[in-house]
Amino acid sequence: MTTPRRTIHVNTARTLTVLLALGLGHAAAQDATKLSLASAVTRALASGPDVTTARANLQKAQANLRAVRADPTSIITTQTQADQDNAAAGVTLSGTKLNVAQTVIGQYLAAYEAGGRIDLNSAQVALDKRNLQIAQARLAAKVATQLDVNRAQTSLNSNTQELADAQAQLPVLKAQLARTLGLSTGAALTLADPPAPPKLDSTLATLQAGLDARLPSLSQASNGLSLAALQVKLANNDYTPARTLEDARTAQANAQRGLDDAVKAASTGVRDAYRAVQNAQEGVDIARQQNTNAQTTLTQARARLKAGTAAAVEVQQAEVQAQQTGFAVTQAQNALWRALAALGAASGVDVTGLAK
Repeated sequence: MTTPRRTIHVNTARTLTVLLALGLGHAAAQDATKLSLASAVTRALASGPDVTTARANLQKAQANLRAVRADPTSIITTQTQADQDNAAAGVTLSGTKLNVAQTVIGQYLAAYEAGGRIDLNSAQVALDKRNLQIAQARLAAKVATQLDVNRAQTSLNSNTQELADAQAQLPVLKAQLARTLGLSTGAALTLADPPAPPKLDSTLATLQAGLDARLPSLSQASNGLSLAALQVKLANNDYTPARTLEDARTAQANAQRGLDDAVKAASTGVRDAYRAVQNAQEGVDIARQQNTNAQTTLTQARARLKAGTAAAVEVQQAEVQAQQTGFAVTQAQNALWRALAALGAASGVDVTGLAK
């Protein structure tokens, strides 16, 4: 028996439709990426463009150092320069990791907060709609004025706009994070809740010590001073013109002043960043206390509703207030994360525990 041509076409179309759906589903599954704060930083440090470039520069400096050491004709200044370039490349790689970690932490938290803001604004819009309904009912009962309705409508309009802005901002922030991580900007990112920030155990004095060995800019200045001192040593003899020695000593003095000034500025930057971490920690404590108070108010409102001494809208208001203070805790903790990341970049020491 011969199968009608129309039936064959229909079956073929259905097969193609199924295969296409499976393919699209597979592609969507590939694009979907679940991230935690730690995994986002790890991904950026492993394959991010800035870290990759710094790592390649270190490998290049290491290869050049091996070649210089193996060359019997290399003079001392060439060997010193190669040693310094290798050390500087290592410091630059470490500094780049801390800077990239700071960027990723900031972008991750910004996207995460945008999601939380959408939830909070949605709850506020729902409350505003209820308040508008109440105002309209009170106006109909002649126990409120048109101004009360207008105010309720204005509040609803304002929060609805804020919700729309948050919804529009979220995909933009996720796309920025995706680019930093080397992912497709169209990837569907799912961001896990950030963990609680770690406690800062390092003292200010510890973080300020040895900055010239950890910060790329200070390392470069320190290397310049060492090279200038070498030039003075090489020129301090009876067969080099006195003018050359004087110039070398002047260059050494200038290099010393430049390094001293840079160290002072960096030390001040560490001090300011350290103070910012302390302030952020206090902000977390205050936000948690306020959230505890809001939760207590919510519990009382629910009890009053059950007892018949409060209206449902009062409970809804308490719920939104508790949600607001809960979001404030999230924002305060995220501010502490950012402050820790900034301190790490300023001091050359990872105090977040993420830039490993």
